[in-house]
Amino acid sequence: MLFKYQIKTNKREELIDITPQIVSAISESKVKDGIAVIYVPHTTAGITINENADPSVKHDIINFLSHLIPKNWNFTHLEGNSDAHIKSSLVGCSQTIIIKDGKPLLGTWQGIFFAEFDGPRRREFYVKIIADKEK
Repeated sequence: MLFKYQIKTNKREELIDITPQIVSAISESKVKDGIAVIYVPHTTAGITINENADPSVKHDIINFLSHLIPKNWNFTHLEGNSDAHIKSSLVGCSQTIIIKDGKPLLGTWQGIFFAEFDGPRRREFYVKIIADKEK
């Protein structure tokens, strides 16, 4: 089962919690055990899983990536967003999560984040739910 979500980002760089959308997709799919694949079809955005309890973690991730890959480095890409392309490549455009008992198998503090590196924009992401064939 495939789900498509739209998201509006508000800053050039930010991490947006999309865990509720993933939980909703799994619930709507009625799959009890399987996997969920979250995919972003953009070259300047990504998906990551990290701590969702302390908001400073999101801030630290964005700040450190910006320190490592500054916007105004000597890039040659004419659109001026090479840093966003590199950050997207490092973070990755997809994540796979195990579904157990109808819920994403996440650690106590984990959340799933849409990573925006060239916003603000209207974006989309997909969630593919695949049921286990075992049993």
